[in-house]
Amino acid sequence: MKRAIFFPAIIFFSLLNASAQTSSMPQLVKRGHYTQLLVNGKPYLIFGGELGNSSASSNAYMRPIWPKLKEMNLNTVIAPVYWELMEPAEGEFDFSLVDSLIENARLNNMKLVLLWFGSWKNSMSCYAPAWVKTNIERCPRVLTKDGVSEEILTPFNKNNLEADKKAFVKLMQHIKQVDDKQNTVIAIQVENEIGMLGSARSYDEAANAAFDKPVPGQLINYLQKNKDSLTPEIDSIWKENGFRTSGNWENIFGKNLETEEIFTAWNYARYVNEITTAGKSVYDLPMYVNTALNRPGWKPGQYPSGGPLPHLRDIWKAGAPEIDMLAPDIYFPDFQHWCDLYTRFSDPLFIPEIRFEKEDAAKAFFAFGHYNCLSFSPFSIESTEHPEEEPIAKAYHILRQISPLITKYQPEGKVSGFLLSKDSLSQSITVGDYQLTVKHDFTLPWSSGSREGEWPLTGCTIIAVASNEFYVAGTGVVVSFKSTIHGKRAGILSVDDGSFEDGKWIAGRRMNGDQDNQGRYVRIPINDYDIQRVKLYQY
Repeated sequence: MKRAIFFPAIIFFSLLNASAQTSSMPQLVKRGHYTQLLVNGKPYLIFGGELGNSSASSNAYMRPIWPKLKEMNLNTVIAPVYWELMEPAEGEFDFSLVDSLIENARLNNMKLVLLWFGSWKNSMSCYAPAWVKTNIERCPRVLTKDGVSEEILTPFNKNNLEADKKAFVKLMQHIKQVDDKQNTVIAIQVENEIGMLGSARSYDEAANAAFDKPVPGQLINYLQKNKDSLTPEIDSIWKENGFRTSGNWENIFGKNLETEEIFTAWNYARYVNEITTAGKSVYDLPMYVNTALNRPGWKPGQYPSGGPLPHLRDIWKAGAPEIDMLAPDIYFPDFQHWCDLYTRFSDPLFIPEIRFEKEDAAKAFFAFGHYNCLSFSPFSIESTEHPEEEPIAKAYHILRQISPLITKYQPEGKVSGFLLSKDSLSQSITVGDYQLTVKHDFTLPWSSGSREGEWPLTGCTIIAVASNEFYVAGTGVVVSFKSTIHGKRAGILSVDDGSFEDGKWIAGRRMNGDQDNQGRYVRIPINDYDIQRVKLYQY
């Protein structure tokens, strides 16, 4: 009798434990219009840095890098896994580099995002193993329109797909084996900056045959189902051809480069989706694909054609539903333009790479405040000689402190971000009974540098934690307040700078007086990085 009672209890607690382990795995959760990355059951923002392509290929080379990363206040390292080094001979696997990354991340209290450099890295197949590269008959390449064979594995060949997929599954099995309890690895990038170069599409025999076949029903069904909410680029192309629902690629989308790029995107997406599906079936981590952006004025094939670009969002969503996020690598100017394109359908913003430069600090405050940003990560983060002096290190020091506030109040629409330059000196928003105006620090005539020709980017995150209480965090900004109630004026009750320690606010200086210009504004000067708590009143 006792045994009969005890056995179901074991089953119950085993199931409970299994459920707890599953729920504690890194995962993406939708909360209203916002997506949050949960790590160990709590919202997590990636204050990251991506390693240069070759750094993680040597444990000895990485040894002096880890202290640098810690000095820069990273909470996450984004690091490659190289197919050629992981599977140097077919079926023989070496995970020593992966294990070293995991071990050192744990030692430094950091998380990892791993990049799968498999079939493609920056379009090319440079990280495919030698046994793949040298067997062209088994693992064929793409052909350009001129018949030139590029060092790009064709996505139209099953051998290429199966070889990549088997290796990726082995990687996911290993990560699960060594990390399913600690959750050091929190996300996976599948391939790297996919896209066809030399032509808008491949002209290999299998590709030509596929181009002449009817557009797959899976894509047609997606277009029909989402007809009222397609990206304007895809909607326009489909509309020009009468919203046709049967025929080959040129019948549906027209005879042009855009059609060739859509065709390329679809087939890359299907290839990636198979790899992702196989990997998730083993260990279901969040997975994304990153993008080499299309340079303005360049045509598909001059830039990597068919990658997960913003104008191809619908093709990738239809072809790779297992991919959780499409992520931009931002090296071009006009940071806000690219972020707007990737978030125009309420998709989360995940930036795995951005050019490593001084202005990253302002961009980070803006991205985490203004967008549903889950990751910010300058590329080749280890290249600095003075990690503690880098602006991004100072920004991360602040952002890590306010991260719990961002993740708590962002789903409620109470978090805002601002990016200011000489071309964008002032921005305003209304929050409750107050209008907030944020200006560049150099708009103050007595600000040092205000007469300089070059004005650096500045930025901040503002969090409304109560109807009359705000936290302002950033650099190089001036914030003033105005009542939206007729006949009332807004006054600053108090301003304190300070910091968060273990989630608790520790007030520092009372900033009334000259620091807030006798109650006129809140200011964080250029080259300062600060958090200020502001309480308002109306009179």
